[in-house]
Amino acid sequence: MAAWSRCAVMAVLLSVAACSGGRGSSSAAASTHELTGAMAPAFELEPVGGGESVGPGKFQGKVVVVDFWATWCEPCRESFPAYQRLVDKFGGRLVVLGVSVDEDESGILAFKADTGVSFPLVWDREQSVAGAYKPAKMPTSYVVDQKGLIRHVHEGFNPGDDAEIERIVTSLLE
Repeated sequence: MAAWSRCAVMAVLLSVAACSGGRGSSSAAASTHELTGAMAPAFELEPVGGGESVGPGKFQGKVVVVDFWATWCEPCRESFPAYQRLVDKFGGRLVVLGVSVDEDESGILAFKADTGVSFPLVWDREQSVAGAYKPAKMPTSYVVDQKGLIRHVHEGFNPGDDAEIERIVTSLLE
């Protein structure tokens, strides 16, 4: 992706909503996201710190949460422990993939250590994955069912949002 194009995508991501935890915006906006009901855009990125490349297609048969986040986003920091609790609760039936939209990867491993998560964190270096998913704010999570369909998009993160996301994941696992 050309440098100007990458900058344009990043500028749109940052200016549209930046980092948001505003009440009342999550569910209403999420139900109208253009990708709800569509196949999750394919990608494979190597986890920061090394390891085999991951993407939603690698986890067919499991529920996958593709979470767009950034190290500067406080609601993202609050969401990570909630997602880790869900991963722990649902064992191998739920996978969370954290997709960083940071300009560089230097703070990603520290963020992972600070939040205590074990799920893979990848860096969207060229912003191409964010360009395909079009998150309106940070964080934005895409709940993908076992067949690869995006069933729910959750924008922002507030205390208590984890209960809504858990309900959605549970309904997909039943």
